[in-house]
Amino acid sequence: MSVWLPTASCTPEACLTDPAPTVALPRRVLRMAGFLVLLVAGLALIPPVRLLPRGPRGLLTRFWARGMLGALGVAVRIVPAPTPAEAPAGRGGVLLVANHVSWLDIPLVAAVRPGRSVAKTEIRDWPVLGWLVARGGAVFLDRDRLRALPAAVAEVTDRLRAGHPVIVFPEGSTWCGRESGRFRPAFFEAAVRSGADVQPVSIRYRLTDGRATSVPAFVGEDDLVTSLARVVAVRGLVAELTFRPTVPAPTADPARRWAARKELARTAQSSVEGTG
Repeated sequence: MSVWLPTASCTPEACLTDPAPTVALPRRVLRMAGFLVLLVAGLALIPPVRLLPRGPRGLLTRFWARGMLGALGVAVRIVPAPTPAEAPAGRGGVLLVANHVSWLDIPLVAAVRPGRSVAKTEIRDWPVLGWLVARGGAVFLDRDRLRALPAAVAEVTDRLRAGHPVIVFPEGSTWCGRESGRFRPAFFEAAVRSGADVQPVSIRYRLTDGRATSVPAFVGEDDLVTSLARVVAVRGLVAELTFRPTVPAPTADPARRWAARKELARTAQSSVEGTG
């Protein structure tokens, strides 16, 4: 394993111990079945949907992502609720950066602000879901190979210049939510090169009574099937998204790009954590 590969200290044994109310087995089965039906429907509809203009395509993607989350029993809450003029779905060519807790983060952001995501290559091997992420235009990064990073950054830069929103989780690994990792500056280089704004997004998972929960966290040696079974079992799971003020990418000559992207990463992380 590469020495630069970001790793989290979170483990299922230490972090996934929060007590949470659960639903009965029949409800869990119904949730799983509804999720799988919508997942397969999404796979079938990708080719025709990709032919649509960006507006209708984004609308259908948001509707589908919310449907999948709803099938799993996950309610989506946007804090504060954006007005029509401020809605994140109205902008293009922006780098969305968020803290990373779970595989749920990807459909969660897509339910409000669809975009191309940067994903680890291992996701390609996930059953069904991996194929869906790939067909959705994800930029895959082999985190074990440092030499693969410049090509991935260049691809994100090109997509931002073309006006596409791109979703990045700069911690480079999932954390349980109680702990977090440092935002790595690499993909902020794409914002500096393209001049795209950076949109910090905070992701929190709660129960209906407002308590934070780590149940959806996907950490350590956790596997997708176990995590999915844990999610469908929870009663009253709420996924909370907070869109922070956008941060303009600084104009920097090539000699100062390293310093500019590091500063941009620090600013974005402070905003996501609510301290900036």
